[in-house]
Amino acid sequence: MILQIPLNPLQEKYLRKSGLLFPYEQILEYSKAGEGNMNVVVRLKTEDRSLILKQSRPFVNKYPTIPAPLGRIFIEDDYYRIINSHEFLSGFSPKIILRDKKNHLVAMDDLGIGADFMGIYSMKINLSAEEIATLPEYLLSLHKLEIRNFPDNMDMKKLNHEHIFFYPFMEFNGFDLDSIQPGLQAMSMKFKTDLKLKNAVKILGKRYLEKGKRLIHGDFYPGSWIRVGSGLKVIDPEFAFMGDAEFDLGVLIAHLKMAKTNPETIQNILSRYTSKSSIDEKLLHQYTGTEILRRLIGLAQLPLALTLKEKSALANEAATMILKP
Repeated sequence: MILQIPLNPLQEKYLRKSGLLFPYEQILEYSKAGEGNMNVVVRLKTEDRSLILKQSRPFVNKYPTIPAPLGRIFIEDDYYRIINSHEFLSGFSPKIILRDKKNHLVAMDDLGIGADFMGIYSMKINLSAEEIATLPEYLLSLHKLEIRNFPDNMDMKKLNHEHIFFYPFMEFNGFDLDSIQPGLQAMSMKFKTDLKLKNAVKILGKRYLEKGKRLIHGDFYPGSWIRVGSGLKVIDPEFAFMGDAEFDLGVLIAHLKMAKTNPETIQNILSRYTSKSSIDEKLLHQYTGTEILRRLIGLAQLPLALTLKEKSALANEAATMILKP
């Protein structure tokens, strides 16, 4: 069964047979729920409740030419089931209702109508003081979980590894950065031809592929946070794995820097985390710098409100963080 809009008789039959719809329930809404970069995401509403249905395909939903492992949807399921047993973390993510192995589909509670935080790059939205406090607290609680068994998620790690540590640093990867911003291709060559930088990133990437000690979200950036009526929520953990806590924290800081967040706010977030948990600062800086560079000169572009000069300065800062952390 393939999730698609509009609703067709085959899908409705599936929903009733699987128990997602009770015999008496009538469908009021069956619509797209968010952009769904990795997966197809549908909102199902009846007169009594609202559910979110997510289905993985053998490719990235936003980029159909990029293959992606089908089992990623079950990593998300495993992650939610773990954190939903934690008193604090359970308030940030949906409860799982159904796991359908055959159709690579997961059904979960609807957290409500809201929007992600992608608008922070263009300063259309800002993080509130409460949200600023929440982000490091979420990561602290997540990274302190004692997890014995979690899938290695190696297929997704390899996919992410390609787009973080390898593809952006290829001199000729077929992606014209000038289509994003004139002059960006020429600017990128300084970093694509820096052998010391590329070697440092390669070593870091090798570490990324190793098994770590902490459960991490794996993609903790503004697109994975949503603001709904009840507050900030955290979603889309299909990249979750046992890794370095510094990776999650580095991604967070990298995106705040790209959004031109006040340095004092970034330091506040970092201090909130480090006051309760020790980190490897060198590793943190290297992950931060690598995330910045891959977003500036890689395929996974963001709606950044940065001039070419600002991107060049930030890229230089990122390279320094990697080479001289």
